[in-house]
Amino acid sequence: MPSPTIVLVHGAFADAASWAPVTRELLDRGHRVLVPPVLNRSLSGDAAYVRSVVESIDGPVILAGHSYGGAVIGVAGAAENVVGLVFVSGYVLNEGESLGELQGGFPDSELAANLVYTPYPIDGADPGTDVSVAIDAFPAVFAAGVDPRAAEVFAVSQRPLSAAAFGEPAAVAAWKTKPSWGIVSSADHTINPDVERFGYQRAGLKEVVEIDAPHLVMQTHPSEVADLVEKAVAATNES
Repeated sequence: MPSPTIVLVHGAFADAASWAPVTRELLDRGHRVLVPPVLNRSLSGDAAYVRSVVESIDGPVILAGHSYGGAVIGVAGAAENVVGLVFVSGYVLNEGESLGELQGGFPDSELAANLVYTPYPIDGADPGTDVSVAIDAFPAVFAAGVDPRAAEVFAVSQRPLSAAAFGEPAAVAAWKTKPSWGIVSSADHTINPDVERFGYQRAGLKEVVEIDAPHLVMQTHPSEVADLVEKAVAATNES
């Protein structure tokens, strides 16, 4: 079996550029990598799109998801050619569980007080609501530890998440049938790290790595993130 293609899935308030340092690391190590855009409009829609990308790939795939991207890969990972999942500072939802339900069981992070709600049009329906991070709070809350000049760029180019995605239940939980790994960002100000720890423990991940890092651990510790992704690749190559 050929070595898996690695598909990196970004989360809310970010885009594919959030994975750039890890993408560079993995490419330099000789891996095939793809980093698709995610619209952040609905969990089911985003997962369906990522799954379509995965199923267009000839051969096995490792899916890695950051933050909300963890919830997305937990659904999209049910694709037959997905052979492993890597959750990075991510949400691990059970079948029928929503982001709001999982997060609601833990004290709020600093993010909740710094969200901005903005209507957006939907053809033939009532307007939806975009959720974003206040630009002035973004560097400290979402991009702590990132070069301040880069954090300013991320703040003004963030991709919002539709409010509807918070309440949408996961249709499946791919981690129940696919080997999975996880990274906890113990200095996370966006997601309470205990949300990450709980989800990982409940899912019985093969390995969990704790890094003293902020939410954008892919920006601050790309080598460590790439190392865990490579472990997933190696494990699936051996099976």
